[in-house]
Amino acid sequence: MVTDGNHRLAGFEERELEWRGTRLRYAVGGTAGADGPPLVLVHGLGGTIENWRGLAPSLAARHRVLVPDLPGHGHSAPLPEARDLDALAEAVLAIADAEDVRGAVWIGHSLGGGVSLRAAVIRPGAARGIVLAAAAGIGTATRAAEVTLAVLGATKPGRWIAPHRRAWARSRLGRRTAFGWWGVADPYALDPEQAEAFLVGPAHHTDTRQAGRALLASDPRLELDRVACPCLCLWGASDNWVRPADGMEYARRLRAPLRMIAGCGHLLIGERPDACLAAIRDFVESLD
Repeated sequence: MVTDGNHRLAGFEERELEWRGTRLRYAVGGTAGADGPPLVLVHGLGGTIENWRGLAPSLAARHRVLVPDLPGHGHSAPLPEARDLDALAEAVLAIADAEDVRGAVWIGHSLGGGVSLRAAVIRPGAARGIVLAAAAGIGTATRAAEVTLAVLGATKPGRWIAPHRRAWARSRLGRRTAFGWWGVADPYALDPEQAEAFLVGPAHHTDTRQAGRALLASDPRLELDRVACPCLCLWGASDNWVRPADGMEYARRLRAPLRMIAGCGHLLIGERPDACLAAIRDFVESLD
């Protein structure tokens, strides 16, 4: 394990783990003796540690918080092979093991929701609870989703924006172009700092298509009955990327509550961090 001086999240320390020949990067914040259970925050496809800028520091006040860059994303290297989400889940579990994080509440955004569910299936007891924040996996099991992810993976539009992300994030037109329709309900109201955090990833990613293929190859509905821990489905009511109907389906199959955030799109963890924080804290307190 290697520790460096980077601080991509305020108050967090960035570390590196060599696992099965792959370099995994992650951030750790909070203290082991915090009041609440540890938390594992798992970003979505094309995301990075920075995506949690609006939530992680606040959560670290009460919890020890672990935030990985998924393989192929940010500063983590791709895996030699990742045919499905199990490989990504095992990588995050390896990071949790290295930090002696057990019985955590996993909070997964989009792809990260699917990764969190697979971790709970692979290792029962690893997750004390799961928050599915606009979790992918149901609507993405379609031909249209396959084509969309293939096109985005091949063209990599984010790479054109990343070098100029600060200017894009601070421009009303830039935020509308980057996040309008698919990402947030109101791009003009999106905090520029959070907008920049969402635009960081493409400058560093090595292979996000690997994770995209793994997502398409996995249907979480097949084994949701094996998820033994309590879950919360948290969705933006105006999510055009992973529709609220998916949240309803997850909630029905998991027998979990569904909490909708009005006037909020797919990037809810950055668009409405205040509402997400309240929902997460309520859920964690309900586990006591």
